[in-house]
Amino acid sequence: MSRVGKKPISIPSGVKVKIEQNEIRVSGPKGELKKEIHPSLKIQMNENEIVVSRSSDSKFRRSLHGLARALIANMVEGVTNGYRKALEIQGIGYKAELKGEKLNLSLGFSHPILFAPPEGIKIDLSGPNRIAVSGIDKELVGMVAAKIRSFRPPEPYKGKGIRYEGEFVRKKAGKAAV
Repeated sequence: MSRVGKKPISIPSGVKVKIEQNEIRVSGPKGELKKEIHPSLKIQMNENEIVVSRSSDSKFRRSLHGLARALIANMVEGVTNGYRKALEIQGIGYKAELKGEKLNLSLGFSHPILFAPPEGIKIDLSGPNRIAVSGIDKELVGMVAAKIRSFRPPEPYKGKGIRYEGEFVRKKAGKAAV
């Protein structure tokens, strides 16, 4: 039995969970999320917790069991607290600014990069070199942060580029003088 899948998910106060066939809806103070769960899994609601179980021990169903439980737990966490990813910009002349809802990035290219975040994602700047991506959907927050990082990933020689907060970039030695 999956160790992750066995754990029940506790539902905090103020969070409502609705289960209809193979779709689960979670709504809370920050918003509402819905997700389709594979029909071979069974989701049961007890008083203040959700339990995910599977019909058989096939490899496919075992792999889905822990995944479904983790996705539902992330949904519950997202509607109560939300998720946040922080990015740092390093490099001379590299900066970010908000123009309305769009993020304007100057990253050493001949043109600025305008990035419009998808619905449900909020981008905040704390200074010209710090970007914070926040929202209630963990998957979407991670995808947006990865997309922003992909515009100029950190390079290994000088470390210039966009990196996650606290990310370590291993530096390489440059050309050796003869």
